[in-house]
Amino acid sequence: MLNKILIANRGEIACRVMETARVMGVKTVAVYSDADAAAKHVQMADEAVHIGGPAPADSYLKGDVIIQVALETGAQAIHPGYGFLSENPEFVDAVEAAGLTFIGPSAHAIRSMGLKDAAKVLMEEAGVPVVPGYHGDNQDPEHLAGAADTIGYPVLIKAVAGGGGKGMRLVEAPEEFSAALASAQGEAKTAFGNDAVLVEKFVSKPRHIEIQVFGDGKHAVHLFERDCSLQRRHQKVIEEAPAPDMTQEMRDAMGQAGVRAAEAIGYSGAGTVEFIVDASEGLRPDRFWFMEMNTRLQVEHPVTEAITGVDLVEWQLRVAGGESLPKQQDELFITGHSFEARLYAEDVPKGFLPATGTLTHLHFPADCRADSGVRAGDTISPWYDPMISKVIVHGPARAVALAKLDQALEGTQVGGTVTNLAFLGALTRHAGFAAGDVDTGLIGRDIDTLVQAPAVMPRHKAMAAMVALDLVDVSEDTGFSLWAPLHRAVQLSWQDEVFDADVQVDGPNRQLWQVGDDQVLAERIGGAWRVDEQAMADVVQAGSEITVFEGYGMAFQVIDPLNRAASATGDGNLIEAPMPGLVKAVFAKAGQEVKEGDRLAILEAMKMEHSLLAARDGVVAEVLVGDGSQVEAGAALVRLEDA
Repeated sequence: MLNKILIANRGEIACRVMETARVMGVKTVAVYSDADAAAKHVQMADEAVHIGGPAPADSYLKGDVIIQVALETGAQAIHPGYGFLSENPEFVDAVEAAGLTFIGPSAHAIRSMGLKDAAKVLMEEAGVPVVPGYHGDNQDPEHLAGAADTIGYPVLIKAVAGGGGKGMRLVEAPEEFSAALASAQGEAKTAFGNDAVLVEKFVSKPRHIEIQVFGDGKHAVHLFERDCSLQRRHQKVIEEAPAPDMTQEMRDAMGQAGVRAAEAIGYSGAGTVEFIVDASEGLRPDRFWFMEMNTRLQVEHPVTEAITGVDLVEWQLRVAGGESLPKQQDELFITGHSFEARLYAEDVPKGFLPATGTLTHLHFPADCRADSGVRAGDTISPWYDPMISKVIVHGPARAVALAKLDQALEGTQVGGTVTNLAFLGALTRHAGFAAGDVDTGLIGRDIDTLVQAPAVMPRHKAMAAMVALDLVDVSEDTGFSLWAPLHRAVQLSWQDEVFDADVQVDGPNRQLWQVGDDQVLAERIGGAWRVDEQAMADVVQAGSEITVFEGYGMAFQVIDPLNRAASATGDGNLIEAPMPGLVKAVFAKAGQEVKEGDRLAILEAMKMEHSLLAARDGVVAEVLVGDGSQVEAGAALVRLEDA
């Protein structure tokens, strides 16, 4: 039995592990970087030790330092969470060499699944289906055509040295193969200097379905499936369990394949076997193939916990402490349906640009599970993933659970940064997703309708103005002057649109607003305000920002006339950093002529690279930063002038 563990991670997963450890009476040790000194996981732990700078390479990836902290604090084991060192076999070896327990699989198991080609060979030997394909050296056209016939159409011809879609052709029928092959080989030769190709089965309606497995080093069980098909650029957005339209026959086949995969490598702990599924003719047990195995706990594990009643972290700690599997396969059942939505600080209309900021307000509805590593007052840092929380719901049926997710997202309140809440809400109401007709291309096909900004109505502007002028909690004598009703005005902005709001206060319970060309009546009835005959939303103010929590949150800015006058003199030619980050490269040079859309610099932030482009034609007047510069949000990088 473990009584003290170190968690070699941060944020949401560190907090998640601590919650279970606390229930089990297990003491926890947190590690933290400079950027996380006041983080939630640091406050939750029984002990916390500083390990380095904000960059992961200087802190959370320093395995030797983390192991030393574990030894010095008397921890018996290290839980890696996910990401960072969780799938690093050298770290596992070092942990065990230090006499500590790694809460997860063996280094051998991690290495076995680390190389995808080798893992597929291993899975074939274990009887796990892999994507049919030919990856051999024989490039004779007749041989390749025969391989395509064996694989079954449609097939995909792909350049061995390929990338960016070059040297790739989709072939629907045998009579099209010869011409497509010649075309693909010609393009591959031109692009890469290598005309070799491979042939793989093309999945026309792909779904990403994964099996949660758990082993004790000898035996394994599966805890059924999760559907993670709702993805954007291969990043999961909303996950669910069980998979919609899953048949018992296919569930049994996939579950058994997952168990075979785990037992083939003597797997211990929680792991996930990911499959690509061809759903073009519904879910069939002969239409799923192994993609990879994640040898760790997954981000989306809560949906499995919701439908099985199993605490996977508890199982991890028990098995790492020497116990055998807590349950056998025939003791595991599915109850109801669960969804998880990933809530991020990101600017969706700007191409899902990761965002930073201090959370001025954070609230989740009581009827959902919110796994979060941040609190109100915390800062979303440019050093790490910008996840705010995972919002998880469970219901007796899929339709009920989806309605609960929609309601939970509407009730989630985030102030201080932009989020993807509206995007997630649009997904919950997508007709295809609601019907369970989902595949990995759904978001890409319908992206334009999914990223539309919420409609801001005059009543929303009036609500913000009421708070700006402190006219919500008003006393009985508010609104009366000696001769006439009180008039007041304020200027606000919404997404760079400035507007005036003028109010005539006719007493403590009635306000008549003029917002631009629109009139809005606010009345207090029974102690509650109604604005344009609708209940007033929750509204929060932090400094000059006022957030109206309707439509997933609408942030207004109170305009200071003096500041506005001062900023009106700006020349509009500055290229600024959209967030704090590291300037990876600067391409602009003083005196250089540039066209609108030319790349001027690359900023690295939130583990991603962002190209900064010229907003108009002009000449580079001044370059204000160099390669390797660390900059804050709004920092001037390049200044343009007219040609």
